[in-house]
Amino acid sequence: MAVDTARGGGTASAPPGGTARPSGAAGGAPPAGHGGGCACTDCPHGVREGRRRALAEFRRRRDELAAGGGVPAALAHSPGASRQWVSDELTQAARTVAERTRAEAGFRLGRLWRHTAAAVWGAVALLLAAQAATAVLGAGWTAGRTAALAAALVCAAALTAAARLHRARGGVLAPVTGEDGRLSTSRTVAAVWVLLASYSVLAVAAGLALAPGADARARLLAGLDLGRGAGLLTVLALCSAVAVTVRRTVALRVRAQRLQKVRADRPRAADLLTDDSGRGSFTDVQYVAVCSVAAVFAAVRLARRPGELPDLPWGLALLVAISALTYLAGKYSEGGRPVILSVVRSREVGDLDAPIRTGDDIEIRGSGFVPPGAEAPDLLARTTVRIGTVHVHVPLVPVAGGFANPADTVLTVPVPVDVEPGRVEVQVITAAGVETNRYSIDVLD
Repeated sequence: MAVDTARGGGTASAPPGGTARPSGAAGGAPPAGHGGGCACTDCPHGVREGRRRALAEFRRRRDELAAGGGVPAALAHSPGASRQWVSDELTQAARTVAERTRAEAGFRLGRLWRHTAAAVWGAVALLLAAQAATAVLGAGWTAGRTAALAAALVCAAALTAAARLHRARGGVLAPVTGEDGRLSTSRTVAAVWVLLASYSVLAVAAGLALAPGADARARLLAGLDLGRGAGLLTVLALCSAVAVTVRRTVALRVRAQRLQKVRADRPRAADLLTDDSGRGSFTDVQYVAVCSVAAVFAAVRLARRPGELPDLPWGLALLVAISALTYLAGKYSEGGRPVILSVVRSREVGDLDAPIRTGDDIEIRGSGFVPPGAEAPDLLARTTVRIGTVHVHVPLVPVAGGFANPADTVLTVPVPVDVEPGRVEVQVITAAGVETNRYSIDVLD
């Protein structure tokens, strides 16, 4: 969808197969002064503005068609033809919005690594400020403070290098992003414990390098004893095992069509506390909350004694274990295969009761027809029904602010004339590619 925008006396246009640019831009280079009105496809402002305009146009068009306007007069006499035309129009517009959304997500991911690196170095700056403040109020600057700051610098440098290496996938967020493009709760929690344990060991190592004598080095080595760090190591091993198990479980359930997964455009912080559809998840929230409290406790213990592993009490470790098992059980129980419960002939007001014939609409009732996270119009348009040997794309039926068809529990599709009369099987294929059970119906000529 080409968009013309006046800016600085020029006109921005999108030639077929090309990139939108103002007429005054030479050589295809992005012009200076890209701002809120830019519609180019080669700068973040233009991509964001292009998505905003495409989305606004789609919503306007959807509401107009839902109100009965905009349908060609030649199709107005045929409800089936007009419905199909409306569905095709909205599907095309939805694909345009999806393309603009993916382009914007790509730009955001490409810039996100700088923000994650800045957040890491901001944490180092906060640590330095805290160390300086406590040094002024306490016994002054000590070798332990130097060791803690050195360990923070090493961790920050490593995270920055990782962010640079994975800059196209979100920087530091790349290792904790799942295959579906969302932040993984299990990986994030495990990464926090890995980072805390690594920092603790680095602080001890830096202290050993700066220790003035053998007695000081012996005390630092005693801080790594198993008896002191058993609680921390147990929690670290448990959370890491949960992350690996969840990844394996989700992959197996997706392949077995017992779990529907739709890829997200980009990772969001809310992914840590919600399911794929954006609703709050109890298992995720309790896991993040309990592990956050335990991590804060361990960080406080580490701040009090920076020369040794934080001794996490066994009671707190058991609390984390219970939370992890609850989270893991939730992952095993979530999802499910979509299912057809019944198929009936769709009856309009005033119609007579009759058997299903070719050309009639049928109403498929069941559950799981719209996977979590597949509420976007372009994904809804991918829902397909197999009637016999004919594949029928479920038409989009707009209403004010959304769509009446397809829905998670009911689909309405026409029976094509190409369907052979007799006993035929009906099967729904969702946007995630998962197939339902087969349901047999009788179609008359």
